[in-house]
Amino acid sequence: MTTPRFTIKLVAGAALAVASLGASAQQVVLKVHHFLPSTSSSQVKLIQPWCDKVNKESKDRIKCQIYPSMQLGGTPPQLMDQVRDGVADIVWSVPTYAAGRFSKSEVFELPFMAATAKSGSQALYTYIQKNALDEFKGIHIIFNHVHDGALLHFKEKQPTKLEDLKGLKIRAATRINSKMLAALGATPVQMPLPAVPESMSKGVIDGASVPWEGVPSIKLQEIARYALDTSAGLPRMANTIFAFAMNKAKYDSLPADLKAVIDANSGLAASAWAGETAFDDVVAPHQKQARDAGEKIVFLDKGEYDRWVKMTEQIDDEWVKDVTAKGGDGKKLIEEARALIKQYSK
Repeated sequence: MTTPRFTIKLVAGAALAVASLGASAQQVVLKVHHFLPSTSSSQVKLIQPWCDKVNKESKDRIKCQIYPSMQLGGTPPQLMDQVRDGVADIVWSVPTYAAGRFSKSEVFELPFMAATAKSGSQALYTYIQKNALDEFKGIHIIFNHVHDGALLHFKEKQPTKLEDLKGLKIRAATRINSKMLAALGATPVQMPLPAVPESMSKGVIDGASVPWEGVPSIKLQEIARYALDTSAGLPRMANTIFAFAMNKAKYDSLPADLKAVIDANSGLAASAWAGETAFDDVVAPHQKQARDAGEKIVFLDKGEYDRWVKMTEQIDDEWVKDVTAKGGDGKKLIEEARALIKQYSK
């Protein structure tokens, strides 16, 4: 016969077991913050699919709440601080919008580095894991990528050679992008991507350095009438590094099975997927969209391309000096970055 005291213990034990099971199965909602509209290809082809995949693989125990267009407040340069400080659980961001803080990582923003986003993204992730994790303290990197490579868009001007760029005010995405434009004779105006349409419409800038992926997200094809690009297969004139990253304390707090889901959708393969799916694969359709809207696209001939490469070589040297002055081996790092790009381009 069961005693009342034993019965009470059985009930209490069962309740604790149920509570423990409920806690382990509780849904984790991750706040995901980024700076582009919800209609941007970065959300549609990158952020949302990643969120859908981890939701499915976790059997609905991981769910993303996506906040586009800086809906959680702040500015794009503050996103890396927001994920480190826990304002957001995950961010998709350009680390180098915060100038000077990701010096080693920004080697992939030097002129004429990667020809494709897939190879550049794999190289970037591998490089950061080996050489630059100290620049991401308090942050768990899910994957890194570069975009499809910037080109120059103009509202009225139609430059075809170096001399035509002299004095033109052109939007730059990052510090290195500014240096490149200055070396080519233009006047760089650094600003985040969302600020470009109004600035170009009002004549604050003559043109903008923007990748094809970013054109529809800000409806640039409705403003720009002329584009100057590099030919397919050649290293792109400029690029930008990105991080899809999680607050480290949030990641560490996840139960082992949910960490495993995040890990399965992280790393080198995820970086390659991001570069190819969200960037390389959209170049042709976005070019067509721009042409259909009336934008004329001109490609640098090989002779002019070589002139641009030569004019910007000094930026590599300046980067090496800057990183070396901060305690890094700039020469070794730039050589390693180029070797990784070559490795993943095969």
